[in-house]
Amino acid sequence: MNRTQQLEDWYRRVYLQGELDAVETLFTDSTRAQGLMADAQVGPKDIRVFVMALMHLVAAPHFRIVKTVEAGDWLAALIETEAIRADTGQPIRVTGQLMARFQDGRIAEAYNNFDFLTFFEQMGLLPEQSLALGMTGQKIA
Repeated sequence: MNRTQQLEDWYRRVYLQGELDAVETLFTDSTRAQGLMADAQVGPKDIRVFVMALMHLVAAPHFRIVKTVEAGDWLAALIETEAIRADTGQPIRVTGQLMARFQDGRIAEAYNNFDFLTFFEQMGLLPEQSLALGMTGQKIA
């Protein structure tokens, strides 16, 4: 199984099938992922909590790895995510990117950049066009 397949398998197991124990199959105990929360590195236990919180907000998630680049120990992936808001049934769609270094078949370090601004807009938790509002200097309340 190549790195892209490992990542697809992990998303399927963790997010689609709810197998939180699978978190440890791709991450080492010392892995720290950056980019999911501002100025914080999260480990496997934190990722479990993150997944549980996220999955309470959505239903019927679908992940598609759009593009990948593998170079040496590194994998870069562009990921497209679609789901349904659990509260209203409205569809949501966001994209994100992951860069990860593998060691012994598991991720040793990860850097994430997902469009949580758009996600929270679509969830109704931020005003529409929050980025445009912020760029005009308006405070988003």
